[in-house]
Amino acid sequence: MLLCRMETIKNVFSAWREVLMGLYDLNEAEAVTLLAVSEITGFSKAKIKAFPEQEIHPEQTKQLAAILTRLKTGEPIQYVIGHTEFYGLPFKVNPSVLIPRPETEELVEWAIASVGPQQSWGAVGNILDIGTGSGCIAISLKRNLPQFRVSAIDISTDALDTAKENAKLNNVNIDFIKADILSIEKPFTFHLSPFTSIISNPPYVTLHDKTQMHQNVTDFEPHTALFVPEDDPLVFYKAIADFAVKHLAENGLLFFEINESYGKEIVELLASKGFKNIELRKDMSGRDRMIGASQVAV
Repeated sequence: MLLCRMETIKNVFSAWREVLMGLYDLNEAEAVTLLAVSEITGFSKAKIKAFPEQEIHPEQTKQLAAILTRLKTGEPIQYVIGHTEFYGLPFKVNPSVLIPRPETEELVEWAIASVGPQQSWGAVGNILDIGTGSGCIAISLKRNLPQFRVSAIDISTDALDTAKENAKLNNVNIDFIKADILSIEKPFTFHLSPFTSIISNPPYVTLHDKTQMHQNVTDFEPHTALFVPEDDPLVFYKAIADFAVKHLAENGLLFFEINESYGKEIVELLASKGFKNIELRKDMSGRDRMIGASQVAV
């Protein structure tokens, strides 16, 4: 078997490229291989690139072969190795949570830049992350805005367990709450409300979108965190906007990651509910991906 004869980093990349090209494009295949080799050998990515003739121990070759077997099914490399990086921080990931993505880092960057000036004034604010998943948004905000109190909700107990592990891993204190934003009842109270900022990357993928997505997303990542009904794709944005009207402080900020196909509709939705300073932003790929707005006194 070819994999058993792997002796150098160069051999690994060559063999993996042949296998993974059916699942990924060339750049993705190279990135996945680089991540796996670094994980198993402990070599830095810079060393791996600089020394392609570096030999790999036979036991490490066997471990890489086991990883490749899982990757061939379409399983994401992040789930295989059990962790990833987001906004420069380490996060544990598993099939109960979405794998954090670069465009979400842009949303976090926008939120930090928007509320950060308050910190320089010595102000302390309250931030809520709705649909926290791995906790990547809430934890990144807390690490970069330590004076702010951060809460996060999710419907999934397993996701919240993972988020709590990640909060401990990154040495931050966050109030995690099990709740369904679609059915939060009036008696439900947040002790930190009103919030100076609410942020969410809610489910927004339609069944039509699903047909165009890679199997390593549709077959492995949690469907409850991804998909929305075809006949009501804005269901979560409506619910979160209504929640924000009641729980966002005057001049508080609302941030969304969105489906690029519904930017105009979400802008109109927020305007209809009285939000001001609504801004639709593109991500690094030039797609409508983020919306920010502010709540004013009624």
